[in-house]
Amino acid sequence: MTILNPLSWATWLAENEDKLRPPVNNCCLHQGNDFILMAVGGPNERNDYHENDTFRDIPIKEGDMFLLPGNTPHNPVRYKDTIGLVMERQRPAESLDRLRWYCTKGNHSSPTIIREEVFHCSDLGTQLKPIIERWQQDEESRRCGECGCIADPK
Repeated sequence: MTILNPLSWATWLAENEDKLRPPVNNCCLHQGNDFILMAVGGPNERNDYHENDTFRDIPIKEGDMFLLPGNTPHNPVRYKDTIGLVMERQRPAESLDRLRWYCTKGNHSSPTIIREEVFHCSDLGTQLKPIIERWQQDEESRRCGECGCIADPK
C-alpha cells in the first residue's frame, strides 16, 4: 500500500465544498483495496433508507463515532453546516445494496416499504444520485401500495 501524505482537512473542505451538496452530499476521499473513506456534507434531506426490522433513531453528535453493522437499514441525514466521515468496506462483486423508502403518512402497524432499489454498489458517489432523482421525479413510484398515500420527494 502506498503511504499517502497527510491531508489538511480545512484546506480540503475549502477546495471541495461544492462536492458535498444534494442530493447525495458525498465525495470519496480514498478508495483502497479493503475500504472506502468518504466525506459527507449537510444539510441533506433524504427519506430513503440504505438497507432490521425495527426503527431506532441514533443521534451521532459532534465528536462521536458510530459503528453500524452491515445490512442495517439506515437513513444518513446530516444537518446544516456539518461534515461527517464515513468509512465503508469495499463490496464483494456478489454483494447487493438496497435503497428503501418507507411510508410515513399512513397509519401502518409495521414499517411499510413503498419502493426498494437493489443494485451492486461499486461507486456510491455516482450510483445513488440517479436512483434518488428517479424517486423524487416520479410521483407514482412514491405511492404506498397499502394506504395510497404519496410520499414526499425529500
